[in-house]
This record gives sequence, structure tokens and C-alpha cells, in this order.
Amino acid sequence: MQNIETQGPVEEFDIQQYWLVLKRRWLIAAAVFCTSVGLSGFVVFRQKPQYQASGMLLFKSDRISSLTKAGGTVGDLESIKREGNPLETQAVIVNSQPILQEVVNTLDLKDDEGEPLETESLKIKVEPVIGTDVLKVSYTSEKPEMAAAIVNQLMETYIDNNIASNRTQVIAAGEFLKRRIPFSKRELNTATEALRLFRLRHNTVNLTQESSAALHNISKLNEQIDQTQTELADIKAQEMSMKGQLNLADKQALEITALNQIPGVQEVLTEQQKVQSQLATFTSKYTDSHPIIQDFKKQESALASLLKKRIEGALGTSRQYVSPSNLQMGKIKEDLVGQYVQLSTQSQGLENKLQTLFKLRENYQKKLSILPNLEKSQGDLERRLSIAKTDYENLVTRLQEIEVAEKQTIGNARIVEPAIVPKKTIISKMSLLLLGGGVFVGSLLGISAAFFVDLIDRTLKTTKEVENFFGYIMLGFIPKFDTSKVSPSLKMMGENVSHRVIAASSPRTAIHEAYQMLQANLKFISHKKVRTIAITSSVPGEGKSEIAANLATVIAQTGQRVLLIDADMRRPSQHHLWGQINSSGLSNVIVGQDDFSLAVNKITDYLSVLTAGIQPPNPLALIDSEGMASLIRNLSEDFDYIIFDTPPLTGIADAAVLGKMVDGVLLVARPKVVDSASAEAAKSLLERSEANILGIVANAVNTKKDSKNYFYYADPRNNQSKNETVIGGKQWIHK
Repeated sequence: MQNIETQGPVEEFDIQQYWLVLKRRWLIAAAVFCTSVGLSGFVVFRQKPQYQASGMLLFKSDRISSLTKAGGTVGDLESIKREGNPLETQAVIVNSQPILQEVVNTLDLKDDEGEPLETESLKIKVEPVIGTDVLKVSYTSEKPEMAAAIVNQLMETYIDNNIASNRTQVIAAGEFLKRRIPFSKRELNTATEALRLFRLRHNTVNLTQESSAALHNISKLNEQIDQTQTELADIKAQEMSMKGQLNLADKQALEITALNQIPGVQEVLTEQQKVQSQLATFTSKYTDSHPIIQDFKKQESALASLLKKRIEGALGTSRQYVSPSNLQMGKIKEDLVGQYVQLSTQSQGLENKLQTLFKLRENYQKKLSILPNLEKSQGDLERRLSIAKTDYENLVTRLQEIEVAEKQTIGNARIVEPAIVPKKTIISKMSLLLLGGGVFVGSLLGISAAFFVDLIDRTLKTTKEVENFFGYIMLGFIPKFDTSKVSPSLKMMGENVSHRVIAASSPRTAIHEAYQMLQANLKFISHKKVRTIAITSSVPGEGKSEIAANLATVIAQTGQRVLLIDADMRRPSQHHLWGQINSSGLSNVIVGQDDFSLAVNKITDYLSVLTAGIQPPNPLALIDSEGMASLIRNLSEDFDYIIFDTPPLTGIADAAVLGKMVDGVLLVARPKVVDSASAEAAKSLLERSEANILGIVANAVNTKKDSKNYFYYADPRNNQSKNETVIGGKQWIHK
């Protein structure tokens, strides 16, 4: 055999326990519920019929605020709160005390004592129709004509008050505008004059355009400055190159160029050169003192003096003297000097242009730096003028519209559906509340009563409560059954066997399967073989004797030799279940009055029953004796299993004493029979006796009202194999 342990469900949901309570106490819950609903129905039936009349008000945009634009949103259908609905505000106004009082006065409404009706007693319902600008006005009364009259009068009164209020606001707005327009006109004139004087003082028209033009001009000047600087650098480079080739000062080159172009200077220079040539010719022939040499020197000196005078006349006496050797030059050098002079002239012109451009840019930059302040000042004046102009124009326009509106009837709402006299009664909210309250209160009281009765009932009501209370392993669940529906089959055991021995009378049934499951669970709870078992219960009536008889039968059906002993010598019952005579039994064998072989009753080849025998004066003395212990030892050699049917534990110690002598004690618990006090006493007695508690067997379990997790083997639709066993929420598979 191979054991495979798998963890079963750990805990059930609490809601399931509550449901089981309701299933157990459904009669009490149903009785309380029906009583509550019946009382509320009776009260509703006694109420007088009610009639409801309804009318509708359509709201349209108010023209007052759009005409005046003064005093905020006076008369406008807008809510102060962003999430608010303006129709809800109007609904409050429609249902306000002044409006209701006017309705009471107009219709002359009286109460039952003939006094004017209080406005608090008029329960008029005013609510917005979702998605529209419509208010629905409803009133419920026992008199249909009065209901319609009150609704219509309420809507008419609201409209009249609304029109009067709007007219008052229009007149007040007109007076305000008439006082305001002169101030607005003066402000407009002042703003216009201030802007005119500003433009005249600063000679400006459009500062924005002027600022853009200044920026554009500065950009153009920057481009021209860059271009001029580039040209000047190029010319300067050429000028320096030519200056190095000519080896002349800047002013000397210009003077030489000018002297080379004066005819008088060139003529004297030519004559001087001729005289110098002749002088050189005659000097080679004559001495310096020769008159010819002296004459030529005088001519040369005179021509040099004349040349100097003409040069000074051309250049001025303050100029440095120019050597005659520089007054005549070749064509190439003359051209170079001319180009050099031209480059000097261009360079000077570019420098002058550059200075002019710098001054222009500086002027524009100064102007641009003051433009933002001017623009800000002009913008302030223009905004002031625009505001003053707009304000004045608006005031004039609103005043013209108000003068027209004063002659018209202005209202925010109109009646789109007047109330008509209702012909059908309605179910009032009070009736619905009474019915709903009756159902709710009835359900609440019914459930409360069911739980209260279940709470004061101290019995352990379900197998789960039994298992949790004792804390022992649950070995088996025996479903409740009716012997009248059992088909007996007792040919093997005799006709006198009770139908309560269901394992013998009805094989292949759910009860039979339950006992087989109990047998299998007993087999797997311990590694040591359990051969002698004492079966007991907390209180009488839990079915321990039936459990003992059926368990012995099931074990015997497997081919094991089983002895069933009725150890309850106070109230024996096994002889009734097996149809035997209790003239000789356990008590007789213990005292040695009868031999065991004569006292035992053989039911089948594998099942034997030893009844209780003659009732002794002190049964506990017999149980707790050496004769009893010796009997158990001797019988254990002849039988595979010995099952003892012992008295209940409450108030009697027989079962606890016997439990110490056997291999284990099997406790039978029947839900709704055993109470918590008796169960506590039985558990305490077992713990003090230190007996080996094998587990619990739940007897007469109602499979419809208890947790179905324990009764899968009783469900004909379940296909679980018979070789699967459940012990304490764990699954065992044996092969």
C-alpha cells in the first residue's frame, strides 16, 4: 500500500457559515419577515389616495446682464460655483417662502382648523429636467383640483415676481448708466488730448515703425562700415607697397608730382641742365679760373636761384626745398608716383567716409535707446484712450438698449406645460418608503432573529463547529437517513437485526460508503495497528451504539474477525440492534459466572457480539478491574478487532477508564444534539484520562444544510474513486 498526502482545503469562508445558520433557522426568519411586510402593507392600505399634478417652466437667457454689463451678472442664470447648476438656484427661488406665501394668499388656502395654511406644509417638488433648461414643478394632494391649482399658481407667481424684479433692475441700470456716461466722456477727451500732446512733443507718429526703421538703418550702416574698412585696408596695403618702391615721403611725392607738371619749373630745370652739361665739357679743357668756366658757373647759379624761386612760388615758402634731381623722372616712376598719389587720395576719402558712417550709426543707436521708453509711454496713453473709447461706446449702446427694454416685459421663464387635473392616483413616496422599509426591516429583523436564536442555542450545530470545538481529527461523516426508505437485505444475519444496522441491511448505499470511509480512515491514522477501539459520545442520543454496530459490520465484511462488546452496562442497546437476548454477557464473563464461549453471539463467520449481560450494582468497578484487563488481553489473541460500545462521557467515567485499556477511543458527535457545555466536560474528561483519542465521527449529518465539502462520497454525480480517502482535510490514495 502506498500513501500520497495532498493538502486539502484549509478553511471555509465565513459567509458559508452564515448561510448555514439561515438555512437552519429559515422558519423564524421567514415568520419575522412576513410579519414586518404585512404590517407595512396594512399601513399603506389604510392611507388615502394621492393625486399628483405637474407643470413645466422653460428658462431662457436673461437679457438684463447683456444690456447693462454693470453690477456683475445681475439677473444672469449663472452659478457662482463653477460646478453649480443655475437651474437649481431657480428651483430654490420657485420654492421659496415669499413665493409660497403669495400662492397661499392668492388661493386662500386653509388648514383643517380653518386657519391660513402654513407655507411649510406645502411640500412642492421643484427639480431640473436633466439635459434641458426646464424646471418640473409637482405637488401631491388628496384633492386633484387643488394639486393642479397650486402648481399653476406657483408658476404664475414666480413669473410675475421675476418680471417685476427684472423691470426694477432695468430701471436701476438705466439710472446708473446715465450717471456714468459724463464721466466716461471726460475720460475719453482727457486720454485723446494726452496722446496728441505726447506725439507733438516727441515728433513721433508710429514708434514701432520708427524703431524698426532705426534697427534696419543700423544694420545697413554696419554693412557699409565693414565694406569700407575692407576697402581702406586694401588701399593702405597698396599705398605702403608703392611708398617703399619710390622711397619718398607722403607729402614729397605729391609735391614732386605737382612740380613736374609746371612748365616754368621744367623750362628753368632744362636750361640749368644744359649749362651744367656745357660746364662739364669746358671744365675738362680749362681751369676753374678761366673766364668761360666762371661765366658758366654764374649762369648755373642764376638758373638755380630762379628754379628755387619758381619752386617756392609753386609750393610756398614754408615748404621744404625739393632737390632738382627729383624734378625730372622717368615715365615709369612718374606713373608710380601718380598712382601713389591717387591711392593716398582714395585712402583719405575712405577714412572720411568711415568717420561719417560711425557718426550716423551712433546717432541711430542713441535714438534707438530712447525709443522703448517713448514706446511704453505712448502705449500706455493709447491703451488708456482705447479703454476710455470702448467704455464710452459700450455705455452709450447699453443705454440705448435699456431705453428700449424699459418699454418691454422682460422675464427669465415661461410656462411651457401648465398643470392639468390628475385623474389617476399615484403611489406616494411614503408608501414606497413604508413598503421598502417593511421589506428591509423585515429582512433585518428576520436575519437578526435567526442569528439570535442560533446564538442562544448552545448545541454544536455543524460538523465544522464540532471539529473546531474538540480539536480532534474528523475521521468520518455519517449522513442522516430514514430507515423507512431502506430496502432490507438481512438473509445473511437473520430477520431480527435492526434496520439501524444500515451497513448490513443496505450495502452499496451512501451510508454504507460512509462507514467504509470511516474504516479506511481508522486504518491510516497511525503506523501502529489499532485493534481495540472504545466508541463513546458526550451525551446520550448521539448514536454511538449504531456507529459501533455498523463499524463492526463493515470491518467484518472485509474478512477481519471482529468482536463487538456492549460495555454500556447501565443502558445496554446492542442486544436490541442484533435481536439477541441479554441474559448473559460481559458482566457475567468478567465475574466468572459464565464462560465467554457460551455468552458470545456469533452473527456471521467474521462478526461476533457480546452483549452487556446482567446489570451489576457498580458497573465502573467491573470496568476498572483486573478481570476486564485480562479479558481484553485474552480476546485480542482470537480477534483481529474488538469494538467496545461504552456509556456517554458526561457524568460517567466508564468510557474514560476503558479508554486507557484499549488502543484508542473514537468519539461520536451528533450536531444539534451535543451542547457546548457537555462537549467541554467530555473533552476535559478525555484529556485527564490521557486516553489515545483516535478522532471524531460526525453522526446524522444533514447533507443539505451542512458543508457539502464533507459529503462528496454521498453525491451520486461524484466520480471519485473508492480508493481515495479523506482524513482531516487531507487526501490519501491507497492501492
